[in-house]
Amino acid sequence: MYSLKELQQRISDIFQQEKFLATPTSLYEPIDYTLSLGGKRIRPLLLLASCQLFGGDIEQAKDAALGIETYHNFTLLHDDLMDQSPIRRGQPTVYRKWSPNTAILSGDAMISLAWRYFLRQPHPQLQSILNLFNETCIQITEGQQYDMDFEQRQDVTTAEYLDMIRLKTAVLLAGALKIGALYANASPTNQEYIYQYGIHLGLAFQLQDDLLDAYGDVSILGKQTGTDICDNKKTYLYLQALAAANPEQHNLLTQLYSTKPTDNSAKISQILDLYQQLGIKQSTEQVIEQEFNQALHYLQLIDTPDQNKEPLLNLGQKLLHRDS
Repeated sequence: MYSLKELQQRISDIFQQEKFLATPTSLYEPIDYTLSLGGKRIRPLLLLASCQLFGGDIEQAKDAALGIETYHNFTLLHDDLMDQSPIRRGQPTVYRKWSPNTAILSGDAMISLAWRYFLRQPHPQLQSILNLFNETCIQITEGQQYDMDFEQRQDVTTAEYLDMIRLKTAVLLAGALKIGALYANASPTNQEYIYQYGIHLGLAFQLQDDLLDAYGDVSILGKQTGTDICDNKKTYLYLQALAAANPEQHNLLTQLYSTKPTDNSAKISQILDLYQQLGIKQSTEQVIEQEFNQALHYLQLIDTPDQNKEPLLNLGQKLLHRDS
């Protein structure tokens, strides 16, 4: 039974052993660059931890771990381009370092590479695994479209926002966990419990991400803070603030969110001041804790020894209390 730290090292070894460079270099160098930046590699970690939880052989699932992380990084290449984000993991984003066309094409190649990794290792459950992976990919694109649609709407609700981040973020965490369970031939009931654990953990994770974008330290976070405010993104914090604001505060919020000044420092400061007046940081932290507790509820329902759940429990705690 691997500890969380040992699983993280195993994933690091898997990625170090894999070669991502090929020809044409102009296509594969951005892929190698992206995957070599590392990051937390949460999704492959969840996949292997889930496989282990249900008594599976993580060596059988290691190619799927490569596949899920390659796919996740594809979404980042395209997200960074759509959001015009200059920094990812403390380094220039692919479209800034190379070009928008490179980010599109290298990202497209990463989708097929992800499928190649999944297909590399035969498994009795491979059809179910690939079906789940494909449905997860579709849901993520639906979530991204909702996110884009929300930019044009003024009537987005917090419930709609939570459903959007479930699709855009949580289903990939949940999918990684269920894929790991499939590699271990877990029961359908346990598959559903581990999936729901991932959904609620993913919701807590994304809400924490929203919080960090507003209040995080750029030197720790590895990317610019305040970008959601600068881009007028209707995050959970903003939607909560609109719902709680008095008419004067509501008007100021909507007015600030209709502008894109050259210097955003004053805008960010005013928005954060309104958030403080309305207790938005604290109320968001409460929702994060509620989602995390719901995730723990599903983890506890899983029919395996409690000590086997420790890597997932420790990972969840780290995600909840992260500062980057």
